[in-house]
Amino acid sequence: MYSISEVSRLTDTSAHTIRYYEKEGLLFPDRTASGVRQYDDKHIDWLRFVLRLRATHMPIDQIRQYVALFRASSDDHDTTLDRLALLEQHQTLVRAQLAELQLTEQMITEKISSYRRLHPSIPGKQPSQSR
Repeated sequence: MYSISEVSRLTDTSAHTIRYYEKEGLLFPDRTASGVRQYDDKHIDWLRFVLRLRATHMPIDQIRQYVALFRASSDDHDTTLDRLALLEQHQTLVRAQLAELQLTEQMITEKISSYRRLHPSIPGKQPSQSR
């Protein structure tokens, strides 16, 4: 079992953020009899999944919806199709973000190349090395 400070270190996430995700219903740590949070490897894996979704700009409300579907799933009530649809929809948005980032990176590379041509004596990557 891990303390919140250990989880914070292992996931490179602040304890404040971990508590926030708990408050928002995205993370459900175990508690000792005295109320101290305890996390196991499954909690850490789950937190890393939530962090990845946040890194792709998935809104908290959508993650909360995914969590609710996950927690509601049982032998009598399968929510995998709903979770699949939610993730596929988000994947479409992530792919659009990636395409936009690639265009932006290309534009920045072109700008850097043009500035390097104006100032060839400045040390740094030459235009041919920037990709």
